Amino acid sequence: MAADQERMSYLAANENAPKISIIIPVYNVEKYIGKCLASLISQTFTDFEIIAVNDGSKDDSLSILLHFQERYSNITVINQKNCGMSQARNAGLAVARGEYICFVDSDDYVAPTYLEELYNACVETGSDIACCYYYFHFVENDFLFEYPFRCHGVFDRTKAMNKLLRDVQIQSLMWNKIYKRRLFTDYDIKFPTMCFEDMAIAHKIFAHADRVAVIDRPLYYYNQHPASTLATMNADKINDFIRAVAMVRISLERNGLYEKYKKSYLALTRKTCACCYLYVLKLHNEKKCMRGCMTNMKRVSRAIKHYSADEFSPTTMFSELPDVVNAPEKLEKDYSTR
Repeated sequence: MAADQERMSYLAANENAPKISIIIPVYNVEKYIGKCLASLISQTFTDFEIIAVNDGSKDDSLSILLHFQERYSNITVINQKNCGMSQARNAGLAVARGEYICFVDSDDYVAPTYLEELYNACVETGSDIACCYYYFHFVENDFLFEYPFRCHGVFDRTKAMNKLLRDVQIQSLMWNKIYKRRLFTDYDIKFPTMCFEDMAIAHKIFAHADRVAVIDRPLYYYNQHPASTLATMNADKINDFIRAVAMVRISLERNGLYEKYKKSYLALTRKTCACCYLYVLKLHNEKKCMRGCMTNMKRVSRAIKHYSADEFSPTTMFSELPDVVNAPEKLEKDYSTR
């Protein structure tokens, strides 16, 4: 009830909607959130609001957010108990007023022309989504690596979906794009509570976009640091990765789109399988426990084959999708009790 009242007062106090709403989920990023917000405040495009959702941070992230909120009238801070990135993004979507939505992760930052170039790409080409490319910024040694697999141009729905599903030239990342807000609101699209939630819903958003513009310029800086998602892979995250791919298949089947995009989906499953093999190896190596590594790899292979089989039932609910990979310590315990 208190959250609903906060949202109602926020909407009532801000009648003039901005062009872009930027949603930032925030959790324990005191080292990075200041630079993130500073990069947004200094944008060449100025008609935007920032909705920063503090997701129960235990460090000084909230105090930094409140400091920026006091200085800048277009920043609103929502403070909620820890529910995860997905629910933080959903909370931001619930109060966003812009014609366009943009997501920025709180430990990243953007180029000064990030919003201007993405917005102009949508307006000038009549696109519902605009994408840019990005740098990997390796924080510990301050090294920049430009994402290499690129394309550019304006794509119709079918071409954009094929590229998105292959997850190479257009990836299912939320944060290097802007979207017409109606793509979320008109179709009641929300983030599921899981890791790799981007992959789980990106195709749903793209399925309703008539055109997608891609700018062949890196305008986003993805900070790679020890606490990053990909740097802290565990069994739960690997399982969510596989679930996300399953959710794509289920959604395509239910909407009668699987045959149309079958080749691209199968390319996604091959890429996912290879990535999961690497994550499993890394997981067992970090735990210094290689027992059960091949078992986990076989489970990954079986799951991916199941979700890419010609005969597949789309009736499975997300909550019913089983775990595939077991943590090395659990496997070690299972072996020791035999």
